[in-house]
Amino acid sequence: MKKLVLFIPLVVFLGMGVFLYKGLFLNPQKLDSALEGKPIPAFQLEVLESGDTVTNETLKGKVGLLNVWATWCPSCKYEHPFLMTLARKDILPIYGINYRDERALAIRELSREGNPYAINIFDHDGRLGLDLGVYGAPESFLVDHKGVIRYRYAGPIDRNVWKETLYPMVQQLQAEAAKDGAS
Repeated sequence: MKKLVLFIPLVVFLGMGVFLYKGLFLNPQKLDSALEGKPIPAFQLEVLESGDTVTNETLKGKVGLLNVWATWCPSCKYEHPFLMTLARKDILPIYGINYRDERALAIRELSREGNPYAINIFDHDGRLGLDLGVYGAPESFLVDHKGVIRYRYAGPIDRNVWKETLYPMVQQLQAEAAKDGAS
C-alpha cells in the first residue's frame, strides 16, 4: 500500500503532461463563444466621441463587425490600419467598443490615426465586454442584420484573416439579409 502512494505524484504529473500537450495544438484565435447564435447582450452606453446614448437595438438592420479595442492594446494598434482600409471599402459598418479605456486618450488616438468606426461605444468599466465574454483586446464579432452574433474572432484582423475567414462569412450573412429584405 505504501508503495502505491509513492506513485500518486507520478500519475498526477503524467495527467498534467497530457493536458498541457493537448493544449499545444489548440488555436488561440478560435475561442468558443457561448453567445454565437444569440443576440448581442442588451446594453445602454455612450458614444465615445459625442456622449449620446447607444443601445444594442442601434446595431440592428445591417450585417456589422463589432470590434473591441483600446489605446493600451498593442495588437489593436497593429490591426488599426487594416480596419481603416476596410472602412474605406464600405463593405459593412464597423462598430467599435472602446474597452476599459480613458475617453480622452481614445479620442486623441482616433483623431491622430483615423476613425474606422461607424459608431464607437465607450465601455469604460468593461461591462459590455464582460457580457460578450471578451478575454482581451482586440476581439471581433460578426453580427447579422437581426443583431445576432454569428462569429467571434480573438486577435488582430489582417488581410489574411479577412480574406480567408471573415469576408466569406460576411458575404453569406449579407446574402441572408438581402433575402430577408434588409439592407
